Amino acid sequence: MCVTCGTQFPSSSQKECPICLDERQYVPASGQKWTTLRGIQEVHQNKFEPFENDPRLTSIFSTPTFAIGQRGILIRTPKGNILWDCISLIDEETISKVKELGGLNAIAISHPHYYSSMVEWSKAFNDIPVYIHKLDEQWIMNPDKRLTLWEGDTLDILDGEATMVRCGGHFDGSCVLHWENKLFVGDTIKVLPDLNFVSFMWSYPNLVPLAPQAIGEIWKAVKPFQFDEMYGAWVSHNLLRNARAIVLKSAQRYVRAENHPNDAILSESL
Repeated sequence: MCVTCGTQFPSSSQKECPICLDERQYVPASGQKWTTLRGIQEVHQNKFEPFENDPRLTSIFSTPTFAIGQRGILIRTPKGNILWDCISLIDEETISKVKELGGLNAIAISHPHYYSSMVEWSKAFNDIPVYIHKLDEQWIMNPDKRLTLWEGDTLDILDGEATMVRCGGHFDGSCVLHWENKLFVGDTIKVLPDLNFVSFMWSYPNLVPLAPQAIGEIWKAVKPFQFDEMYGAWVSHNLLRNARAIVLKSAQRYVRAENHPNDAILSESL
């Protein structure tokens, strides 16, 4: 398991992590480092934090922070439970707590940085499907029959209860998940600290921006969906109102800052 990004590999003979070698991630100056699932089980534990505004949602994240440090979000729907995005640590305590919340019926992942130990999570819950966009297939480091590669712009899961939406941008297959009036975004769309704006990047650690055309494609992908709330990849990254309007005004601010005064998104409205 890569210490920097948290991705699990099938063999200990792996010398380099292709995900970290890619310019959207990084290999630390100190060099590539590896651990194992057992190794992180000995040092870290998972914390479950219910959302104050909606008890059907629970953040799951590791403490102390491991690798990128993202959260998974357990979504309890009438048709079953979804884990949105994945984290590296899974252990018996985590499995027990998830089962207390109703278990899992599907795992949906936004992009390769959060693949982590997705196969282990699937195994722990009766080999449930893990949904990944096919455009990101090359970044799967631990191929497995439990992975479901989907194509196109949208995918309904749990009999239409929720919808995965391909936005592209950060990765070609980067996705968000729409459920009820909520959009779960990973860092396909980045919730900012003031909770009044979002932003978009090709590489977050290396601060490489997206082209305005890609911003327009992200807006085009999410525009058909009604949502008021948005949940990002970290515990504090929650927009609880006006999220759809915030995405549009943020996209417009972005292209203005990139000096594209005639970009089509500037004429968009809700």
